[in-house]
Order: sequence, then structure tokens, then C-alpha cells
Amino acid sequence: MVSELWRRLVVTAAVGGLGVGLVACGEPDDNAPHTGATTPKAMVLRLATTDTISSLDPAGPYDVGSRTVQANLYQTLLTILPGKPTPVPDAADCQFDSPTTYTCSLKEGLTFPNGHPLTSSDVRFSFDRMLTLKTPGGPAPLFTSVTSVSTPDELTAVFNLKAPDARLPYLLTTTGASIVDEEAYPVKKLLDSTAIGSGPYQLTAYRPGESVTLARFAAYKGSRAAQNDGVQIALVKDAVALDQAMGKADLAYRGFTIGQLDNIRSMSGVQVIESEDAVIQFVAFQMKSVTSRKLAVRRAVAQLIDRPALVKKAYAEHVSPLYSMVPPNFGGATDAYRSEYKQPSKAAAAAILKAGGVKGPVPLTLGWTPTRFGPGSKGEALELKRQLDASGLFRVTLRSAEWPAYQQLIRSGVFDLYLAGWTAEYPDADNFLAPFLGVSDPFPNGYRSAAATKLLQQERVEQNGIKRAELLEQLQGVFAREVPVVPIWQGRLSVVVDHEVEGVSGALDPLAFLHLSGLRK
Repeated sequence: MVSELWRRLVVTAAVGGLGVGLVACGEPDDNAPHTGATTPKAMVLRLATTDTISSLDPAGPYDVGSRTVQANLYQTLLTILPGKPTPVPDAADCQFDSPTTYTCSLKEGLTFPNGHPLTSSDVRFSFDRMLTLKTPGGPAPLFTSVTSVSTPDELTAVFNLKAPDARLPYLLTTTGASIVDEEAYPVKKLLDSTAIGSGPYQLTAYRPGESVTLARFAAYKGSRAAQNDGVQIALVKDAVALDQAMGKADLAYRGFTIGQLDNIRSMSGVQVIESEDAVIQFVAFQMKSVTSRKLAVRRAVAQLIDRPALVKKAYAEHVSPLYSMVPPNFGGATDAYRSEYKQPSKAAAAAILKAGGVKGPVPLTLGWTPTRFGPGSKGEALELKRQLDASGLFRVTLRSAEWPAYQQLIRSGVFDLYLAGWTAEYPDADNFLAPFLGVSDPFPNGYRSAAATKLLQQERVEQNGIKRAELLEQLQGVFAREVPVVPIWQGRLSVVVDHEVEGVSGALDPLAFLHLSGLRK
């Protein structure tokens, strides 16, 4: 059992017999003078995760596992701290000087671990390089509004924009906006063998697919100074390996099954800490389908879905019902679908179909994929089918395929509607809405809406936070009325922690990765 392993490790480490104890222990220097005082042990934390790391380079693939490492090695101009919904300074203080000019004033004395100074030239280089490389799956598409970065002096970087973009402060908090050392990074290719950033940690060892070792960067100047001396991250294969690795870890996350988490909660010596994150699951309608193009069909489906029943049956309530495409922990969120459809109702759904001239039962093909969105996908598809069939208004046929064949079937229009998930790329409500409007279009469902597009354009240029939130709320209302998608649930990032570890809640980023600097024991 996890807690039993932890207790055994603590006891063994206490008698000096285990080199992989919970806290890294240095051997005493016999040549040092003995003053009678105890030398403080280095506070090195050990983590285990099923995350995979595609790239150490922030210009590389923008996956969650890579972000966790990058966010702790590199510094960004701005950051978002726990409990603070808006960006605050990290490497710089930034402001709009005009709708298309965003100026960042760097802190004095910033350096990289190799001793090189961090200046505005490094900022310009980092963005020019990232936008030039355009790595597939990388962050470059997030910064299409940036035309150039100018550097009037060593401490000033000015972002020049094609058009006003109110998202920019949020985009500058992402790992894609990390600052790299222009003297160490190649212009035309990624650097994956090492990493040189000015973040809370520096990289001391990296074994791809196996482990990452970080040490506190003492010269870091920013909002996330490390409260520990370092972190050792073990990269494991699956839930079984994660469970086994916990005997050597202070903290383990991402990859536990629902059953494992339930068992762990009953154990002593450990705790499960959860935070709602930026992972959402939804049903999308494919507008190539004649059936799905009927607004009454889409609205009737939205009227019938019982989210609490679904998350209980398919996920044992380890996820949260979601009533808007924007989760409630993001600015501008509103429960638009709850407001529009109130409670699940067969009578209301029947009235919607009747008013739309649609006779039931309506045949629907619902697509789902077995592994891409987690082990609960099959149960979710079965429960959706059960709910819709039980109304007598629909007759649902399930069809599944593995990724990427599933993507091809979506594009070809085989499904009338399909299950999919989304993890936000930047911490702003816009990123939960724009992907369904053909703006970045990772979900090719063919939805086009003049009303939604107009609101999207307006919120992107509105720099008044209150007015922008109102526009985002209106946009969510359009989604609820026109129903290109139906939000189902919001995920949670679950972290299993030794009871002595503190600061975990503040380490959980809403984009589903961890900031390690606040952890301590």
C-alpha cells in the first residue's frame, strides 16, 4: 500500500540505510570542523508522474508534460499566481501604451544560470525564434497578432501588434513566451539536450523518458522563488508504475485510476489534493450532418443531458459537471447552458423538436474514442446513449475508433455528434471558445456564426476587463442558444502527497501542470 511504503521509507531513511529516501540527504564532510551544530539537510523533493516530455525547448511542442518542466526552468515576462486571476509581473512590468503597442520593462539584474545577463535582446530573440521555427504542435499560433518586438534599450521590450489583442497579457504568462539565452540557443532548430532559463530552477540532469533533476536557481528574480532546494522527477509508464514509484516519492500525479485514488484516500500518511483544471469534455455536432444542422435537434440534445448522472455513472464523480465551455475558475465564465435549459426535461426537449418540425425518434450516430480522453470514455458514451434513448426522442448508434483514425472520421462527417476533450493553451476564456469558431479550428465541426464571430472579435480588442467579461458572457450565451457543442464536464488534477508536504494547492496551475517552487516540507 502507498502509505505503508512511505512509512517504511521514512523509517529506513532515518537510520541512514536508504539512498532514495523522501528527502535527499548529503553525507557529512569528515574534513569539516565539528562545531556541534547540525548541518541543515537539502530539501530535495521527489515527484513521480506519467507525464511525457516532448521538448525542453519552449519553442517546441506545447504539451502538458513539457509545460511542467518548462514552467519551472524558464521565466516569462508575466505570470499568474494562485488566487490571482489576472497576470502580474515576473521578469517585467508590462502595460499597453496604445491598442497595438505593449511595453514591458524588465527588472534590473536578471541573469541566466550560466552567468549571462538577461536583456531585452533575449526577449526579442526568444519571440523571433519561436515565431520563425513554427514547430508543429508548438506555441507559435498563439502569437499571430505579434508583428515584431522592438528593443529601445536593454531593459525595454515593445510588442508591436497587427491589431489590438486583449489576450496578450495572458499569452505572455504561458511557457510559449519563455525567455531563452540568445547566446545558447540555436536560431533554426530546437535545443532538447539541455535547458538554460532564468526561472526558479536550473536543469542539472535529464534522461529522456526516465527522469529530470532540477536545482534551485539562487539568482532567480521573480514572483516564484523556490522554497525547496530542488526537485527530482521520475517519469513512469502507467498507473501501475506510478503506484510503485510512490514508495520513493513525496508527490505523485497524473495517471492514477479512479479506483487507485479511492483506495489512497482511505490510507494514512498521504493525502489526495485536487484542483479543477483546464481540461474539459464535451459533445460536438458535425455540421456536415443534415441531422445535426437542424437547430432543434441540437437544442433537444442539450435539453436532455443529465450531467450529474453522467459524471456519477461514468466517472464516480471524479470530474465536475460543466454548464459552459468556459470553466468557472476562469474570468468571464457563466453557466450559460444551465441558464438556457434549466433542468434535463423530456417534455421540454419534445417541445423543441415539435416547434422545429422534427419528428422522432431521430437517429443519431455518436462517435467516441477509447483511449485519447481517458478510461471513462466508454462509460460516458454509453450513458449519453442511455439518456438520449430513454427519452424516446432519439435512437443513438455508437461508433468508436482509435486516435488518429477518429479525427479522420470526424472530418469526413461520419458522426452526427462526437465526444471530444480540450485542454486550454492559455489561461483565458477566449481559448475555450475560439477553437470552435474556425479561428484556430482544432475541431473541424463546420460551425459558423455571425453573432458569435462578432462577439469574439469584440472581446479580443476590448482592453477594459469588465466590458470584456461581459462580451465573453454574451458569447457563451450564443453558444448555448446555437449549440455547436454541449459542455459535459470539467476535469480535476489529482495529486497524491505525503502528509508532510506543504504548498501543493498553490502549485496546481489551472492549465493542468505544476509550479514546483512553492512546495516545501
